[in-house]
Amino acid sequence: MDYRTLGRTGLRVSALGFGCGNVGGLLIRGTPAERKRAVARALELGINYFDTAPIYGDGQSEQNLGQVIRALKPDIYVGTKVRVPSVPAVEIPAAIARSLEDSLRRLGQERVDLLQLHNPVTVERGARTMSGADVKDAIVPALARLVEQGKVGFYGITALGDTAALLDVLDAGLAHTAQVCFNLLNPTAAHAAPAGFPAQDFDRLLARCAASRTGAIVIRVLAAGALSGADGRHPTAAPRVDPIASGPDYATDVRRARMLGALVEEGHAQSLVEASLRFALTADPVSTVLLGYSSLEQLEYAAAAVAKGPLPAAAVARLPALWSRVANAG
Repeated sequence: MDYRTLGRTGLRVSALGFGCGNVGGLLIRGTPAERKRAVARALELGINYFDTAPIYGDGQSEQNLGQVIRALKPDIYVGTKVRVPSVPAVEIPAAIARSLEDSLRRLGQERVDLLQLHNPVTVERGARTMSGADVKDAIVPALARLVEQGKVGFYGITALGDTAALLDVLDAGLAHTAQVCFNLLNPTAAHAAPAGFPAQDFDRLLARCAASRTGAIVIRVLAAGALSGADGRHPTAAPRVDPIASGPDYATDVRRARMLGALVEEGHAQSLVEASLRFALTADPVSTVLLGYSSLEQLEYAAAAVAKGPLPAAAVARLPALWSRVANAG
């Protein structure tokens, strides 16, 4: 396993992380034995970063991960999140503190290594979003106090929302980490978008992470499974998922993913899944790539793919033409 430094935190995290969310579902819907074996095998493979959140399974992910941690007593980094409710700015610090206390209780831990804002960041505050001003003036100071109290090691944001607001927050250098949507269906966090590209343009957000020494954690690397190129879903996986920063629906994402099949046909990778995982590693600012698993077999495959390293230069050189094809197809 390759290890990369997580921005200015100094933490050395595995290039492949373990997502404990609802999309893969193993840490939520797997049996206790399956959950324990998967985490144990992840440790054997060298994975040391585990990502969860209160909304994953309505707390079930945190609770189940906590049970496995108590059983295995692993030396790992744990990150969780906070979804700030729509409350006046003055009430935000208390809301964050309450959410963290609930997370620590479910995890059975006294602290977490990373606490991340789960709300999208927008120019103006919305029903479920926080504004850039909220982040800078209320949320970051509240997170910093939790660090001072010893309950949190570092803190970050989820880099979803309005691109302009995200870049503004990153340029301020306040967040230690950012969870960045970066995949073969939406590569704009690191690559220029072709004309007519049918997805959000993140305007090379990863370069801003690098400039501010913000640790970049890749999310949605397989576009919730669509980058397998297959319509079917594993029985343990979420039966239905909504795309994030890609197509209007999952079926469209699958169709567009199949248009990238030249990467496999030309021998650059053995599958679209492998190509997707290795593509995420081509961006230097990326510290770890999160993937949610439905089975032990998926974990093994992902680790083997990541062990091959980033996609070769010849494969990356083919991508602009393939992305233009996707853009032209709509």
